[in-house]
Amino acid sequence: MPSLPDAIVPLLSPFASLFDARTWRKAQILLTGVILAPGRRTVSTALYALGLQEKGDFALYHHVLNRASWSSLAVGRVLLGLLVRQLVPTGPLLFAIDETLERRWGDKIEALGVYRDPVRSSHGHFVKAKGLRWVSLMLLAEVSWTRRVWALPFLTVLAPSRRYHETQGRRHKTITDWARQMLCRLRRWLPDRELVVVGDRTYATLKLLAACQGLEPPVTFLSRLRLDAVLHDPPPPRKPGQIGRPRVVGPRLPSLKTVLADPATVWTDLTQRWPDGTQRRLQAATGTALWYHPGEPVVPLRWLLLRDPTGQREPQALLSTNPDLAPRTLLAWYLQRWQAEVTFQEVRTHLGVETQRQWSAPAIARTTPALLGLFSWLILVAHRLRRARTLRPRRAAWYAKTVPTFSDVLASVRHDLWTQVLLFWMSPATPDIPKPPRPPPAPLLAALCYSA
Repeated sequence: MPSLPDAIVPLLSPFASLFDARTWRKAQILLTGVILAPGRRTVSTALYALGLQEKGDFALYHHVLNRASWSSLAVGRVLLGLLVRQLVPTGPLLFAIDETLERRWGDKIEALGVYRDPVRSSHGHFVKAKGLRWVSLMLLAEVSWTRRVWALPFLTVLAPSRRYHETQGRRHKTITDWARQMLCRLRRWLPDRELVVVGDRTYATLKLLAACQGLEPPVTFLSRLRLDAVLHDPPPPRKPGQIGRPRVVGPRLPSLKTVLADPATVWTDLTQRWPDGTQRRLQAATGTALWYHPGEPVVPLRWLLLRDPTGQREPQALLSTNPDLAPRTLLAWYLQRWQAEVTFQEVRTHLGVETQRQWSAPAIARTTPALLGLFSWLILVAHRLRRARTLRPRRAAWYAKTVPTFSDVLASVRHDLWTQVLLFWMSPATPDIPKPPRPPPAPLLAALCYSA
């Protein structure tokens, strides 16, 4: 295999120790081919992109995914370390956790299930789709040269349905069970950093929130809060000589629906920048309470009630497991969660998620997490390439693009691979004997001709 560009090697070498020598050589070839290949991301298209379609040992490249001994968990840990060192070396670390549906079909895919399709569904329209459900943990980091926050996946797990677990005779693990285990692992990986995790209302369960508070040190979790949640004051102090079990909560507080309708509620004006770049004026009310349900752990939290002064949007409530968190910070951090949806769309559009065709269980469990991790790794490569040259966005007279997006990142990395891995050998500027320029390499011509 040709040598890789100098900017890529330092970001790739930390993963070498996780593979044996033969698997690592094949993994590098597949990685390069997946980056260069348009359309589907299968092993065959990766080999086509590098002009290796005539290799008789092509089946060995499938073994990287379905047979070779390596750990996706270990790869995720190394990737997280690179992301933190390069993008967020100091300060709190903000993460997003969210699930996505990979639409797939095929009788041989064991973990296939039928789920609500979040992309095609809306509040008034419910769409079901067959596929694989993934839970992804992403680092939310601001990349200065793009002037926005990116959601960078590094740990993704498959969360099968209850029916699948019943057919396998195994105990069912819910999405929040997977999330709890992932956050415990994250805390072990980063024991000395302040961790903040943002999730949607699916993750606002008392068991998960209590587990985050029980970690050492605690992990702050931000999420949506039901307007009818049962909130309480702290329990009163015990009197000397008082007998009986100690109370876990105090008097019940009015629900947030009641607070919303109460004319005596004190509202504070709050102006916040939204993910689309607009400034929105909101009214906020906040407080602290204990969230309690019989048989569940008690969770102290800060609630933040938001309403639109114009009445165009429905009121919402947010929660933080850190009662000391400032309301403005709570809202600003929570809004960054929407970058996770952007990442899911980008990997479908540019990295071929949902186009892979493996049916063996090990290959399925590795391929989608690898493509999501590739998204984050390419951001690191572009971040390093920018030290040598400016990454300019693709512009047109009808599209005044001011900052790079992921399509520009992918194009920049591909440019370096095509020009350094598969070299364009041209004649010197003043040759003794004029020669016609050599045509582009055959893999590049094939990628252009068969791109659609």
